[in-house]
Amino acid sequence: MPRSPLALAALASVAVPGLDVYDVLRSPHSDADFDIVIIKDATGKRWVVRAPKRAAAGAALEAEMGLLQALARAHDAGLIEFDVSRPKGAATMTGEEGGRAVVYTEVRGAPLDLAAIEPGPGLAASVGRAIAQIHELPPSLVEDQGLPTYDADEYRLRRLSELDAGVQTGLVPPRLADRWERQMENVAWWRFEPTVTHGDLGEQQILVREGSVAGIVDWMDARVADPADDLAWLAAAAPDDVYESIMEAYVMARRETRDPHLNDRARLASELALLRWLMYGVRTDNDNVVADGRGMLSDLEALLFDDGYAPPSA
Repeated sequence: MPRSPLALAALASVAVPGLDVYDVLRSPHSDADFDIVIIKDATGKRWVVRAPKRAAAGAALEAEMGLLQALARAHDAGLIEFDVSRPKGAATMTGEEGGRAVVYTEVRGAPLDLAAIEPGPGLAASVGRAIAQIHELPPSLVEDQGLPTYDADEYRLRRLSELDAGVQTGLVPPRLADRWERQMENVAWWRFEPTVTHGDLGEQQILVREGSVAGIVDWMDARVADPADDLAWLAAAAPDDVYESIMEAYVMARRETRDPHLNDRARLASELALLRWLMYGVRTDNDNVVADGRGMLSDLEALLFDDGYAPPSA
């Protein structure tokens, strides 16, 4: 059963001694893994409370806490310009779910609206710089938290394994499977320097205030892996001129040597996100998700092969 906002507020008072809860608000964000509320204290300051709904989510929440503390130190040291939620306390929950509810400072800002971004040096450039700053963080920041770390070839083989699992279901259009396999077997595409990655970046995770990126949230999928993963959503959805502005700022803010196939892998990652959605439905026996995934893969196949689009050579 979902925990009530008042129950979560009570947990917050336990987690942060001296926290005087004045008001309780439902979070505008829904989440399948967490109950979330926003509370105000007597001074008007806002806090976020997250409580896991299942054990796996609780484990991810615990791992994220250490990373957020490290990211907060990186912000205070000037390594990243955007802020992150800062864990301030946790309270053990009773009941079958167990785990701990965690209380964070709220990062002020509105979720990014990709459709409203104009090309040029404004918000588009701020997005590019923010993503570059993630990728410039020292990998030890993630490694020290025990989070996943891959080298380039390990990550390529991981992608191939995901594709093989999808093909075995018989639900992946053969032309898409062949295209993806060629791209994954082209080792020239996969000569990249692994970086810290957010792992689940999108409009809801990037918070904007006064025309620039103010914060980035939801770090539970962070890892050391392919930087292209954090650009996949942009490659899929951003208008070409906006994407060019973002990438121009991104490249200028990176110190690493040029990655000639970064955009190729970003587009591939955006396509494979549809495969992962399909496989989520398969693993959870969710027929609606499976049907949705199959429909999206069918639409992608038609776009790439039936509408005169020339797929990138691999």
